[in-house]
Amino acid sequence: MPIISKRSKRRFGKRRQIITDALLTGPCRAAASGGAPKQLVVFLHGRGANGDDLIGLAPAMAQHLPDAMFLSPDAPLSVDGFSSGLQWFDSGNRDPEHIAAGVRAAAPAIDAYLDHHLAENGLIDADLAIFGFSQGCRMTLHLGLRRQNCPAVLLGFSGSLAAPEALADEITVRPPVLLVHGEADDVVPYSSLAIAEAVLKDAGVEVEAVSRPGLGHGIDNEGFGFAVAHSMRAFDVPIA
Repeated sequence: MPIISKRSKRRFGKRRQIITDALLTGPCRAAASGGAPKQLVVFLHGRGANGDDLIGLAPAMAQHLPDAMFLSPDAPLSVDGFSSGLQWFDSGNRDPEHIAAGVRAAAPAIDAYLDHHLAENGLIDADLAIFGFSQGCRMTLHLGLRRQNCPAVLLGFSGSLAAPEALADEITVRPPVLLVHGEADDVVPYSSLAIAEAVLKDAGVEVEAVSRPGLGHGIDNEGFGFAVAHSMRAFDVPIA
């Protein structure tokens, strides 16, 4: 059964667009150990959700990553024509160039958010995992491969690679990447998984692509388990 899907999103009150140069905000969960965090896991939600949508995964991850702090920022834009939910960029236009431009425009705010919280907690990119779903997966793959310093791991669910033709010229770091996609996804085509996997491998990125039979646009327990395992490996946390 999916644990996150487009049909299980909570409803939120209407939100106005916020100033784009302001630091993003959203829910946070402190390290379960009670001490200063040793790792940072940042969730990037999909279109029509907000930070509350993925922060619910934090307790399950914290069982295996007790020293990790979990952050889930709200995207800065409201969704036109909807009374609930947010988006990182306007994806109503599915033209690839429009999507690529939207991803590029949204990335600096997320980068600033990551830089701020890493510095505030005395951490570096090697202590950072970025976990993105759908539109948030596009953002994860774009900015995670273009950071000044290399994150520990990128975890992408039900998304696609924006501007794949530009990656070879723009990639700056090569963190390990996990991609998980439902074969029955009716929002982001399942074929996006193979495309992203091929482009990433051609760019020298270590990538594992996981297909989930029968899964629609969502995250199931099996896929989530892969994300936990990859995070533990990236943070050098022993797997029992």
